[in-house]
Amino acid sequence: MINKRLTYLLLSAFSIVYVFPVFWVVISSFKDKNELYQWPPTLFPSNFTFENFRVAFGTGNFGLYFWNSLFVTFISTLLLLLINSMAGFALAKYRFRGGTFLLILFISTLMIPIEVIMIPIFKVISKLGLYNSLWGIIIPPAATPTGVFLMRQFLLTVPNDLLEAARIDGAGEWKIYWRIILPIAKPILAVLAIFSFMWRWDDFLWPLIVLSDPAKYTVQLAISNFIGQYDVDWGSLLAMTVVTMIPVLVVFLAFQKYFVQGMVTSGMKG
Repeated sequence: MINKRLTYLLLSAFSIVYVFPVFWVVISSFKDKNELYQWPPTLFPSNFTFENFRVAFGTGNFGLYFWNSLFVTFISTLLLLLINSMAGFALAKYRFRGGTFLLILFISTLMIPIEVIMIPIFKVISKLGLYNSLWGIIIPPAATPTGVFLMRQFLLTVPNDLLEAARIDGAGEWKIYWRIILPIAKPILAVLAIFSFMWRWDDFLWPLIVLSDPAKYTVQLAISNFIGQYDVDWGSLLAMTVVTMIPVLVVFLAFQKYFVQGMVTSGMKG
């Protein structure tokens, strides 16, 4: 009993340490600028204000930036789910020469730092005429080795007899994929959707490289405009940071019932 209480105490302490920076960002976004620079700092704002949010939204066209981010994130996530589910289905349920080698090749790419392949990808994007285009952000990460691996691990748990029964009933491979595989794979698809949404929504470096037109900026690039050469508008920066947390939180809450199930059955057990 004592060990159980000690475990809960330690877990609670670690949770507080992990959550406190997020709490600090949220609560500080409602402080006025004088209080933000006050020392010693205050935990809660003495004068609760929305001024930072008003200034942040009045500084730039954040409606356009949010639309750009939502478009990129939504389309990227759809493409990732489609391509990774197809690849995972093929690697899990079809036997062909070189399949194991192909899987190892997929996984081995995880060891390559993204910075190493940015220049080749950028050259390809430029040749295709996708530079300074939102599609230049969407297409490169449309398939990920992590997603393919998780899909394969999950689909290995699907009985082959189920697919054979569908084939005997006259179902084609596309119908099996659409009517059987995708509904069964909802838990792992939810996991990938959360990861993809988070990765694409928070991505800063690749949009910074691909985009040069401010009208096509994503919200993360727009937030960087609050950081000047000699000054940082911390109030607006904190306010917009809080706003950008909301979509990711909403997506996670929407798919959380599938999250644990997908993690357990896809080979990511703790």
